Amino acid sequence: MIRTFGTIFLTVFLAEVGDKTQLATMLFAAQGRSKWLVFAAAGAALVVAAGIGVLVGGAIERWVSPRTLKVIAGIGFIAIGLWTLLPR
Repeated sequence: MIRTFGTIFLTVFLAEVGDKTQLATMLFAAQGRSKWLVFAAAGAALVVAAGIGVLVGGAIERWVSPRTLKVIAGIGFIAIGLWTLLPR
């Protein structure tokens, strides 16, 4: 069990370092917001997003191929990137 935990942790950690999520979090912190508030909000968002991923992934694994999920994820990444570029 510890090996599985380590594999998942390392994979997700490496995927997130330098990722758009980390860059967006750095942007919020650099804008003078409370660092603890940014940390808490970003941490909570990541936990909820991971929970949704686990629930949805477990529910659809029987009907959707991994390749289809990769395509959907790619489209999602592009959409989030475009949304990040919009002025606020």
